[in-house]
Amino acid sequence: MFSLLSANAALIAVGIVLIILAVAVFFILVPVSIWFRALVSGATVSMGKLIGMRLRKIKIAMIVDAYITAIKAGLTIDINELETHYMAKGDVIKVVNALISAHSANIDLSTKTAMAIDLAGRDVLNAVKVSVNPKVIETPLIAAIAKDGIELRCKTKITVRANIARLVGGAGEETIIARVGEGIVTTVGSALSHKDVLENPDRISKKVLEKGLDTGTAFEILSIDIADVDVGRNIGAQLQMDQAEADKRIAQAKAEERRAMAIAQEQEMRAKTQEMKAVVIEAEAEVPKAMAEALRKGNLGVMDYYKLQNVKADTDMRNAISSKENPKQPKHE
Repeated sequence: MFSLLSANAALIAVGIVLIILAVAVFFILVPVSIWFRALVSGATVSMGKLIGMRLRKIKIAMIVDAYITAIKAGLTIDINELETHYMAKGDVIKVVNALISAHSANIDLSTKTAMAIDLAGRDVLNAVKVSVNPKVIETPLIAAIAKDGIELRCKTKITVRANIARLVGGAGEETIIARVGEGIVTTVGSALSHKDVLENPDRISKKVLEKGLDTGTAFEILSIDIADVDVGRNIGAQLQMDQAEADKRIAQAKAEERRAMAIAQEQEMRAKTQEMKAVVIEAEAEVPKAMAEALRKGNLGVMDYYKLQNVKADTDMRNAISSKENPKQPKHE
């Protein structure tokens, strides 16, 4: 009898332990407080859904709070979409806030579009804010040159509004700034005089706006305002000076080339002169040999040789007298 009571007591103790464990597991798996908060907020979430989210290691409190906020704001949204977006590494809170802002401003923004924009890496909440409250983009100093060669430096302010439909795949602010800069350079470059641009700076903004620069971008250009126009350098005169300097250097190089060629030709002529002198000296050296040969063969007599020597001596004397009577005038430098 005692052993039977002991067995019953052991079974009861085991049952109590199992019940305690089951209750503990239930409270671990089921966030009762979150479920109750959703229930009283009118955004009912089933226990099975919460348990599944717990097993998938999803931040239940954040998802449920975002769901409650969306329902309270009057949005029609499925908690499964929020859960999927979280698992795709998206920002659930930012998407819900963007949807609420768009709903309050009567902007057509679907849940799928907002999630796609967020997953594309763009700030969907900021995009909605820019769509409601246009943004001003200030361009850096843009230099352009009119046809008269005068440089103008312009700074503009571009008022843009986000285009929700083109946020995915649309170009950003850098493209807007680049296109506006290109339009300014084209407009100023087509002006005959920089004075025309200074007198009517609004012609720049009008012509640039006509080009439809916001095509393919995530923004809609509302206005382009010229904030400042300054006169820069005289590029035309500078280019002419540079061209003149380049022509001067080319002329100097050609003159130096001609001088070098003249010097080379002069040296060549001197070499030829020395070569001819050498030929003459060589020929003169053959004269005594020829005379000796003629004397030996009897073709030239002794008296003829003396007469030749007398003629030579007379010629040398005449040259000496002539050089004394007509001295060379000194050269003045």
